Amino acid sequence: MSAVLAEVLERTPPRYDPTFAVAFGGGGARGLSHIHVIEALDEMGIKPVAIAGSSIGAIMGAGMAAGMSGKDIHAYARSILGRRKEVASRMWRARPNSFGEMMFDGFRVSQFNIEKIVRAFLPHAIPERFEDLTIPLKVTATDFFGHKLAVFDRGDLMSALSASAAIPALFRPVRRDGRLLIDGGIYNPVPFDLLEGLADIVIAIDVVGSPSEVSGKRPNSIELMFGASQLMMQSIIAMKLKSKRPDVFLRPPVSRFRVLDFLKIESVLAETVSIKDELKRAIDEVVKERHLRRA
Repeated sequence: MSAVLAEVLERTPPRYDPTFAVAFGGGGARGLSHIHVIEALDEMGIKPVAIAGSSIGAIMGAGMAAGMSGKDIHAYARSILGRRKEVASRMWRARPNSFGEMMFDGFRVSQFNIEKIVRAFLPHAIPERFEDLTIPLKVTATDFFGHKLAVFDRGDLMSALSASAAIPALFRPVRRDGRLLIDGGIYNPVPFDLLEGLADIVIAIDVVGSPSEVSGKRPNSIELMFGASQLMMQSIIAMKLKSKRPDVFLRPPVSRFRVLDFLKIESVLAETVSIKDELKRAIDEVVKERHLRRA
């Protein structure tokens, strides 16, 4: 090796090859936009070392943690949600088996069994237990009577995902480990804080959205309830960002969609496709900045 080349190599900083962790936020059907995020990470060759998720974000995160590619998740979601008959068929499978089940713990006609729904819609690639995932996953839920956040990362995966997605008034709470659990987004809508110290770069995706006015139409009581929940969760996110920001924090344009707009999958994906390039640019900027800092 020549003396000149040796000197150049000595002055050239080593390649910066950081590790990544991803937090997928909750937001119902708005979380279908997470599919673009997973696809973008795949295209960049990024495999997270850790994932955290709330509600729909926990479900999307479980797919990625199970080894599914973004294209796989995209194709599976469209094959189900893009066909009304398929959705109706799976909802029928998730119906109560008996009048006794419908009456369990009191009369709950308006509350669907979220555990049955999750099992009816999740792909078979997602295992029964956390320990069988290929990427470590943290799933949030809210301990209703304990008045605190519950975080699951081992044991039964299905009950954790169900609890995380148990939107109050729509789905029956989940009982696990002696606790009554509801939607993880209530306490931690975008759980990037659970990933602190687990990777060099933490990415967080917020799909909570905010109430969107439609032609001056007054919202009905259901829309007001969900809109108030959005405002509450955005307040929680704002406070968390003041104390600690993830390295990349992005919000796809999802506000015009409602929490149960799953049948609008094509519209959600078309409206939010720009998040792919936005994420790639943000990651490139962070990596470049860290590389220059190390030089």
